[in-house]
Amino acid sequence: MPAAVARTRFTGRTALVTGGGSGLGRAIALAFAAEGANVVVTGRSEGPLKETVALVEEAGGTALAHPADVTRAADVEAAVRAAVDRFGALDVAVNNAGVFRGGAPVADLPEDDWRTLLDTNVTGVFLALRAEVRQMRTQDGGGAIVNIASNLGAHKRRPGIAGYVAAKAAVSALTRGAALDHIQDGIRINAVSPGPAATAMSLRPGETATDRATRMRSESPLGRVSDTTEIAAAVLYLASDDAGSVVGADLVVDGGAAA
Repeated sequence: MPAAVARTRFTGRTALVTGGGSGLGRAIALAFAAEGANVVVTGRSEGPLKETVALVEEAGGTALAHPADVTRAADVEAAVRAAVDRFGALDVAVNNAGVFRGGAPVADLPEDDWRTLLDTNVTGVFLALRAEVRQMRTQDGGGAIVNIASNLGAHKRRPGIAGYVAAKAAVSALTRGAALDHIQDGIRINAVSPGPAATAMSLRPGETATDRATRMRSESPLGRVSDTTEIAAAVLYLASDDAGSVVGADLVVDGGAAA
């Protein structure tokens, strides 16, 4: 087989990834770095962020860890400033930070769980999106933003997770509305809606990775979870010049589960 050709779509650009300390966020950060981007990762815990930075640097990339809670406007505004101060601009942002609460019907869903889902998954995306757009529209080149929604929401539902479904459906709607608001500012905004991926979030209580693989053979038309690199590839496509006319899209990457 021919050797893989290195891609450099993001050389000289700066990408910010929220929730970049583990799982999908880490995979996205590593993918941007592999294509030449300067990467800024944010999250609530500094330790995991530093681990992501170390992985980027071991692979020859450049990264910055900046702890931030997306539910706090001041935190995300400071993260954007840190990216600009260190690297000169903010060209790409991926709003990946999110939480899952579920396992109960609506009548039995604790109010605290409901508020946590909305605060992080919806308000957190809004606050980050607002801070990112405010910076990008001051730049000659504008920018590109990708929000991470879910196939559970606007595309698919299942019992016991109505709060999560409502929050992620809101991310999809927010993405489309913001895309129309800001395309004239030179900012393209889109979403990726993953299905189950090879992260801890897709494991059900008490389930092992082997158990999950068995379950997915019957639950997914593809017969498996998505690898995090497959989700990251979709994100990078939407953030790249290859998707220059893609505005307000919600790209579902779930092995056909919501088809």
